[in-house]
Amino acid sequence: MSLLQVDDIYGGYGNADILHGVSMHIEPQEIVSIIGPNGAGKSTVMKAVFGLLKVRQGRILFNNKDITRRRPDQIVHLGICYVPQEFNVFPSLTVHENLEMGAFIRKDSYSEQLDHVYELFPPLKDKRGQSAGHLSGGQRQMVAIGRALMLNPSLLLLDEPSAGLSPLFIEQIFERVLEINKSGVGILMVEQNAKQALSFSHRGYILSMGGNRFEDSAENLLNNREVAEMFLGG
Repeated sequence: MSLLQVDDIYGGYGNADILHGVSMHIEPQEIVSIIGPNGAGKSTVMKAVFGLLKVRQGRILFNNKDITRRRPDQIVHLGICYVPQEFNVFPSLTVHENLEMGAFIRKDSYSEQLDHVYELFPPLKDKRGQSAGHLSGGQRQMVAIGRALMLNPSLLLLDEPSAGLSPLFIEQIFERVLEINKSGVGILMVEQNAKQALSFSHRGYILSMGGNRFEDSAENLLNNREVAEMFLGG
């Protein structure tokens, strides 16, 4: 049984469809990357999975449960967390307060998960009393991912986690994504740094004009000449 199954979905904003029959699946504990040109619908797929836009046709299953028209607050309770590309921290709150906000629906103690996040992102522990708005871009991304992890999700949706970061921070973020996956969390990731993302992903999907263009193992996509020339920069 797939962790996530997206079957032939159409949808977008208002009456305009951006997605035209997109299908994909993520198996438990996989890293799957979605790549493609700007405007291809990559981030829109993420938002559709998380209930942030209307799916007009098709269905989305999580652990074999239909979540197609569920609200984001309902989807979070099922074990999916989403880290958007922008506006993903509370800048006026401290690092520690941001992480605590991530555990807002938990009724049990989350101290162990908080310790886990600080172990995963050591710079955050040193800056836990500092407001998130004064952090570097890479550190803010760590806060955003760490806050999502506070709910101990089964599936983590990452929208452009390396956007705007220095090469050093990109490498650090990708290393942590791999570590998170090894702890048992499935990862669905939209990423413009396609070659780097595919280098540690299990599989990949390439979208074009709101539809599926290629689907294969990450290794095969990296070795596909047509894919390399059209989507990976040669």
